[in-house]
This record gives sequence, C-alpha cells and structure tokens, in this order.
Amino acid sequence: MATLSPPQPQSPFARWRTEHASQITDFRRGLYRFSRNRLSVMGLSIVIMLLIVAITAPLWVPYPDDVTGNVNMAQRLKPPSADHWFGTDDAGRDVFSRTIMATRTSFEVGVIILVVAISIGVTLGAIAGYFGGWVNTLIMRFTDIMLTFPGIFLALALSAALGRGVLNAMLALSITWWPGYCRLVEAQMLKMREEDFVAGARAIGASNERIIFRHILPNLLTAIIVKASMDFGFAVLSLASLGFIGVGVLPPEPDWGSMISSGRRFIPASWWYSTFPGLFMFITVLAFNLLGDGLRDLLDPNATVR
Repeated sequence: MATLSPPQPQSPFARWRTEHASQITDFRRGLYRFSRNRLSVMGLSIVIMLLIVAITAPLWVPYPDDVTGNVNMAQRLKPPSADHWFGTDDAGRDVFSRTIMATRTSFEVGVIILVVAISIGVTLGAIAGYFGGWVNTLIMRFTDIMLTFPGIFLALALSAALGRGVLNAMLALSITWWPGYCRLVEAQMLKMREEDFVAGARAIGASNERIIFRHILPNLLTAIIVKASMDFGFAVLSLASLGFIGVGVLPPEPDWGSMISSGRRFIPASWWYSTFPGLFMFITVLAFNLLGDGLRDLLDPNATVR
C-alpha cells in the first residue's frame, strides 16, 4: 500500500500569498481598472518622466552655470534656437536649463511639504477621531479656524513674516496644508473605531497607540494616498505662486513662479521667457491630477471599470 508523503512546508512567500489572497486579487482588479484609464496611464507616464528629469537634471543641462546666476548680457532675450531651445532671459541665461532645474526644486519642495503636512494632519486627525470628546472638540475647532483662512493668503502672510527663502516657503505651505488631512482622517476614524476588529483588538488588551497606528490607519491609506497625489500638483502650484509674488525661492535659484513673474514684463516680444516655465507647471499639475484619479481606481475595490 502506498503511503502518503507528509505535506511540504510552504515557503514564507507562498504563505504570505495564501494569507493575503483577497488583497492580491483586489490589487489585480485595481491594476486592470488603472490600465483601462488612458488618461491616468498618461498622467503616470508624465510623472515618471518629470521625476527622471528632476533627478538627473544636474548631469545633463546644457548650461549649468546659468542655473547658479551666471550673467551674459550679450545673449540677452534671444529667441529659441539650436543653441538655446527655450531662448534666453533678460540676463542672457538659458531658459531651458533653468526650467529643467526648477523641476527639481519643485519636486523636492512638493515632497517635503506633503510629508510634513501629512505627518501633522494624520496624527492630529487620528487622535481627534479615536478619542472623541473634548479632545476631538479642541483639535477640530483649531482645524476649523485654520480652514477659514484661504491657504495661499495664509502662506503668503507667513512667508512675508518669516522672510524669503525656500525653507520658509516650505514651512508656510506645510502649515496651511495639514488641516485637510486632519479633517479627512478624523471623519474616517470616527467610523472605523466602531468596527468589530477594533473592539476585538481592545478585548485582547491592545494599547490605543497600537489600535490607531497598526489597525485603523492602514485602512485609511487609500484615501490619504489619493489625496496626496492630487495635492502634490497644487503644492507645486502654490510654491510657484509664492515665487511669482516674490516671497518664495530666492534668486538666482530657478523657480517656475519667479521666472514667469520676471518674464511677464517682456510679453509679447519675448514670449518664451514666461511660456515654457508656465507650460512645465501646467503639465505637472495636470499629470498629478490624472494620476490621482487612476490611483483611486487602483486602490478602491468598489470602483467600476470605465
């Protein structure tokens, strides 16, 4: 009589796939929905290209000295040509080199703004929603006060008070951006804290910190990621707005907003000076909004295929 061989132990990866089979299936469905949305795929492609440009820009820009403040008045306001693809500015600097390097600045600042804003907003929102009572009232009334001020005007006031510079601009924008995440997480936390898995975690003696950060917040990542992907473009736009007014990035460091502001004095004769930085800014904001729509389809199991 043949004997049955004992079952072979599963590898850690196979065991993980078995335990998370439903999540893997949801992700595959979301990936299919994402691939069916051509605009979202286009947004992702543009974001990847811009990210590569931002990372590699110092290695290949044709006129790196023009980025650091080099002045060449003999080349002042030259139109686009083979030597200067985007023309030159009023100081004879290559607009293409400065526009590309401004992409790097915008991505760095956008990431830092969102990291700080999400850290503050998610933490305060989680505390307010989980504990409720006077803690919720105190945190959310302060959040409401912050939301009553138009974000760009509050950032402008803070930048003017703190002084010009990229660090102060990042700080000002971070302060104005966190209330949206606080409100989002607080509303979701009020619902999630009543779920059965939270009651089960309390029953086995899990601490409040573990319940919040290990059991509830992971279920809110979808909403946070989708909001962050859309907010990134608007963070870049807000930085450019501060630069346009003159309280953002300090010259000679390139910034789309300050380049548009300087170039508007020479419109329409030297149209290229403002047009190309504005075009890059438009493409960046549009790409991140398209990507945000796609991420919602990818991460939301209840979304329908379009």
